[in-house]
Amino acid sequence: MSTNPAMKNSNQDLLIAGDAKATPSVDRDTFSLAQLLTRYWQAVVRWRLLIAGLVAGAVIIGLVVTLLMAPLYTARSQIEVSRERKNVTNVEGLDSAGEGRDVEFYATQYALLKAESLSERVVRELGLAETSEFFEAHGKKPAELIGFPDNSPETKKARVRQAVALLQQNLDISPIRGSRLIDIKYTSRKPEISARIANEWAQQFISSTMDRQFAATADARKFLETRLAQLRHKLEQSERDVVSYANNKGIVTLDATRDPEGRTFTQRTLASANLEALNQALTQAEAERIAAESRANGSAENSPEVLTNQAIVDLRARRAQAAAEYAKLILQYEPKYPAARALKAQMATLDAAIAREVERISGSRKLAFTEALKREQDLRAKVEALKQVLNDQRQASIQQNIYQRDADTNRQLYDALLQRYKEIGVAGTVGASNIVIVDAAKVPQSPSAPNLMLNIALATLAGIALSAAAVFGLEQIDEGIREPGEVRTALGTALLGHVPLGEEATIAEISDPKSELAEAYFSIRSSLAFATNHGLPRTIAVTSTKRGEGKSTGSLALATVIGRTGKRVLLIDGDMRSPTLHRHFGTDHKEGLSNLLAGEPLLDQVKATGERGLSVLTAGPIPPSPAELLSSDMFREIIARFLESYDHIIVDTPPVLGLADAPLIGRQVEGVIYVVESASTSRRAAQAALQRLEAVNAHLFGAIVNKVDYSKHGYGYGYGYGYAYGRTAEVGEAG
Repeated sequence: MSTNPAMKNSNQDLLIAGDAKATPSVDRDTFSLAQLLTRYWQAVVRWRLLIAGLVAGAVIIGLVVTLLMAPLYTARSQIEVSRERKNVTNVEGLDSAGEGRDVEFYATQYALLKAESLSERVVRELGLAETSEFFEAHGKKPAELIGFPDNSPETKKARVRQAVALLQQNLDISPIRGSRLIDIKYTSRKPEISARIANEWAQQFISSTMDRQFAATADARKFLETRLAQLRHKLEQSERDVVSYANNKGIVTLDATRDPEGRTFTQRTLASANLEALNQALTQAEAERIAAESRANGSAENSPEVLTNQAIVDLRARRAQAAAEYAKLILQYEPKYPAARALKAQMATLDAAIAREVERISGSRKLAFTEALKREQDLRAKVEALKQVLNDQRQASIQQNIYQRDADTNRQLYDALLQRYKEIGVAGTVGASNIVIVDAAKVPQSPSAPNLMLNIALATLAGIALSAAAVFGLEQIDEGIREPGEVRTALGTALLGHVPLGEEATIAEISDPKSELAEAYFSIRSSLAFATNHGLPRTIAVTSTKRGEGKSTGSLALATVIGRTGKRVLLIDGDMRSPTLHRHFGTDHKEGLSNLLAGEPLLDQVKATGERGLSVLTAGPIPPSPAELLSSDMFREIIARFLESYDHIIVDTPPVLGLADAPLIGRQVEGVIYVVESASTSRRAAQAALQRLEAVNAHLFGAIVNKVDYSKHGYGYGYGYGYAYGRTAEVGEAG
């Protein structure tokens, strides 16, 4: 017999449930992700008709809406916004072009392009509020106010507001990334109007920018005029303070200079000039006094005054001549010779005259020394007096310098503001805009909307999104266990196997080893072989949440496939409230389990079925209280006696919910197989039923998902291979 993939999945499920610690966490995560994706895919397959209908409906709606839409035309103008303002005067700071970051600057420009004030300028410039064609281009009618005529101011204002709102709604400002270019796009039903508005928008943006710059210049001039008047008054007052203080202190400034920064430095005052002159005169007088003193204390005979004195020179010449004549005469005559005596007397007279003249010169030198000394003393006294005056003025100049610095500061501020005022006056008349039009808008030749393909794509996406939301909601509302993979996550138990959906099972179909039903239960039998340490359990109870889930058919099929392996199997109909197994074998339930539980001897209650190794014990007559019979020890004794003759015992029990039978049977066998009907059994109900079994310490082998519609769950080849392979081969051979 071919290996069944479903059997492999069930065996693996049992192994995972039995030894969770041996499974790496990575594998569990991978399995969970795969299981989640599989569940999503199964939901898509299950609701495929709904999904197809919603998507098709959305596409049809999108197509109809697109065809009914009026064509729209988009015109584009392009401008360049420079970071720096072009200004031929190089006056900075008027528009803060050098401040802030580029991102903030361009974000401001984008916001200004979308401003309502700019929309109002465009409306006024083009007269859009008075043009019905503009409103028609947007599918609107001009605003009308009840009780006001069309030409009333109120109506005009309302239409201006309406036109501004339409401009704002249909304008698109698109900056081009990585550049200084900005696209201005306008859309309407009339291409000519779109082009006019796009071009006018760019032009009005330039004009509004220039107006703001001029307004900023005017405000700056007005501010500077006020400040200049204040500083002028302050400068005049500070200069008056300097002059007044200098007059009060007698400070006369002869020479003052200014450094490049405008600070005033006093180099000479009248007192300092006088002191300088007196110092020079004193120095000269002191030198003259020293020279006069030297002459006065020195010998006058050989002094320059004597040697250069003409009178003395003449007298000495006459004396020399007289001495020469006297010496010549002495050679001939005696000294007493009259002529000699006369020459001697003349020489004495000349010597006396020379001596008097030398004495006079010596006296004049002493007098010159006295005069030089007096003059020096007078000058020194004046210098000392002037020094005191100058020191007093220097003390006073400290406060004068304070006044002067205040005046210098006021002058610097005044001069700077005056220069700024002049520059702003020039800049306000010759400044150029930092915005230029790169491309003017042209009248569009083809509509920009509606875009049929785009709308169809969007409608398709909307349909898919709506379908996803609908499927998600339906999946959340639906609590049924639809596919085998949900058993472990929803019920917390192992998956033993799953049975395909088909016609109502018959003993003939179950007996056919190549039928899908038989293949499925053979896979389940293989999974059960891993449920205990000794292999296939000897006593098994089969139950479900409610009636009609296929537990009786499952019990019969499982017993049949086990018996086919050569084992002796006893199938017991433990549902003494609504027995069904006897119908499969064409017999009655006059004698059966209820008789044995009532204490009757074991006679012919067990019947052969005609199937290999399979015997059946029907439910017997319906007792008044099946739970009472099952709660006694008789059922355990009956099972023990049958185990002496049979290898395996399978008990078909009533549903769990609302009845005590299944829990009572479940605690007296090795374990319970729980049957779940696909897309029918509620998760909450199944969880409640399993909790009842757990409450009586019944051992749960796992669950079987019955009536699985593989076509709705998208299992495809993986789940159907084992069930259909044999039949497909037979059909191929017959063909």
